[in-house]
Formats: sequence, structure tokens, C-alpha cells
Amino acid sequence: MPEPLKNHFGESVPRRIAEQIITVWPAFEAEDFVRDSLVGYGQLELMDRGRHIARALERHLPPHFPDAISILLQSVRESRPPFDGGSAMAPFVYLPHVSFVAQSGLEHFDQSMQALHLLTQRFTAEFSIRPFIERYPERALALLHTWVSDPSVHVRRLVSEGTRPRLPWAGRLREFQKNPDRVIELLERLKDDPELYVRRSVANNLNDIGRDNPSVLVAVASRWMENASTERRALVRHALRTLVKAGNRDALQILGFGGKASVQLASASVTPQRVGRGGKVVVEFSLRSTARRVQQLLVDLRVHYVKASGTTSAKVFKLRIVGLASGEVSTFRKSLSLRDMTTRQHYPGKHIVEAIVNGATIPIGAFTLTKSAAETGR
Repeated sequence: MPEPLKNHFGESVPRRIAEQIITVWPAFEAEDFVRDSLVGYGQLELMDRGRHIARALERHLPPHFPDAISILLQSVRESRPPFDGGSAMAPFVYLPHVSFVAQSGLEHFDQSMQALHLLTQRFTAEFSIRPFIERYPERALALLHTWVSDPSVHVRRLVSEGTRPRLPWAGRLREFQKNPDRVIELLERLKDDPELYVRRSVANNLNDIGRDNPSVLVAVASRWMENASTERRALVRHALRTLVKAGNRDALQILGFGGKASVQLASASVTPQRVGRGGKVVVEFSLRSTARRVQQLLVDLRVHYVKASGTTSAKVFKLRIVGLASGEVSTFRKSLSLRDMTTRQHYPGKHIVEAIVNGATIPIGAFTLTKSAAETGR
């Protein structure tokens, strides 16, 4: 199992923050701050560690937020930006900073927004901006409309990522779930951003919107596909991924796969059919076109994973797009790891496997997962 992310956010983090602050505010009681930060630290998960250090900052910086954030930002300006080079976890040293703004600065909109504008260029402020959007929707949205043209790619991405209705690891923006029109106004201005980093975020935001308002996403995607560049087409495909996996006909139609597939299953295998947890299964199947002319097919694989309760939950894996002439056969193969991960645990039982072709389901087979690989000799 991969090492938990929190292990890369260890005791050195508050020490580094203290070193940065004391260079601009010599009165800072660095050792007291570090000791305070580390009380109960080991039991906390990653995001909670960031909030825990932020609360320690509240206790050791000046009590007046404008004074405190001034010191904190000055310490950031004097440090080297972590985005370029180094460890992928390096920017997380600023997770407590953005958490501090969200926890302590809610009564100070202007100073907090200025702080997040700077901090998001060190570590994403997508989580911290959300309380301000909820508290000051008109002021926040007006400001975000200016940030869509900001020179910083990180600030522009904050506009699209911070307004996601269903941002992972964050509370939902329920007003945007009910009515996403204000968000779409922002996304319209970012859909052709020169940076893939931003466009990917726009697609993720639209995908969130589609979970609650599929007809809204379909309408936006259809409009955006008119005279679309290659980059915008890729954005729309990514935005529609959840609807496509669900077999939404409108989404499939937008991507050119709305017609019913004329295919037959030429062969299929799931090996082994009995496997222990920690092992792997290989799924292979072939499709033969029965259409009279070339047809475009979007082919995915769906596995119904058994949950702890004994019920199942479907997971769709993207395979590929193929063009098949009449009578032509194409083979698809997918190896499934059954090792437990932070995102998915595996449980004993029968797992059904299906192909999805242009939204239609074709049964492939099944495999039975036992408690451990040792039980099957694998």
C-alpha cells in the first residue's frame, strides 16, 4: 500500500515555517510555536495537520488578523517558491498558511483575498477560498471575474478549482450545486486558457456540475464543441467523462458516439476466475463489427467491485476509441490489480465484468475474489 501523504508532511513543516517567520519578525517565539504545533500532531491526517498548525499560528502571531497576515505574507515573500523543481510535496509547507486565512480572516475579506492571491502561487488556495465565496458571494464572484485574466496560471486555476461544486476534500458549494450559472460565466472565460493546467480544472468543474445538473453540462458542452479547437475538444471530452461512463446518450452524441454500436462479442476471457486479494486479473475480449460501413466505437470496461457490506459498486476503466470496418475485429485487454489502495479496498465475492460500447453494456464474465492470494496459491 502506498505510504500515506501525511508522512511527507512531518515535524519539519512547523520548524520550517518558524524559521521563515523569525527572519521577518524576530519577536516570534519559534520554539514555543513548534512545540505547540506538534502536540497531538502524529495522530492527525494530512489536511488536519495543516489546520492544526494554522491554529498554532493564531496563538503565536499578533491577535489582530491584518497584522498577523502581514507578517506571514512577508515571510512567504522572503522564501523560495516551491512549485519549480524539488519534491511534489514541497508546496504543502504553505498548507497551514492558506488554512490560517480561512480560519482567521473571514471577517477581513479584502486582506484575505490579497493573501490568497499570493499564497495560491505557492500552494493552491482552492479549499480556503470557499468560505469566502459562501460568506460574500457577490464580492467574491466579482473579484474572481478579474482573476480570470490574471498573469499567474495558479490564480486563474484558483478561479475554476475554487468554485467547483464538489471539490474533493472540501465541503460542497450547495448554492452552485442548485444553480451553477454564475460558475459557468467564469468557466466561459477560461475554456480557451493557454495552459492545460487551467483547462483541466475547467473540465473538472464542469464534470462536478454534470453530476447535479446533467442537462446543463450537456448544453454547455454542445455549445463549446461548435468550431472548437483541438484543446477545447479535449476539455469537453474530459468534462463529459462521468456522463459517458453512465451511458448518457446526449453526452455520447456530442462526442460522436451516439449511434447504437453494431457489434458482436467474438471472444472473451477473465483469468484467473478465482483469485486472492493482492493478486491480479486479466480481462481480454474481442469485438467484431456487424455494420455495413466503418463505425466509431467508444469502448470502456466496467467492474462491479464487492463492498464490505456485500453489495457492489461499479468502477469504469477507459479503454480506447476504435474505428471498425464491416467484419473487422478489435481486441481489448485490461489488467486489474487487486491490491488494497488508499482509494479502494477489496472484499471477497463475485465481481461481474462488462464491456461498455457506445453506452451499451456487453457481459464479459466474472471473477471471484478470496480473502488472500495465499488461499489460491498465487
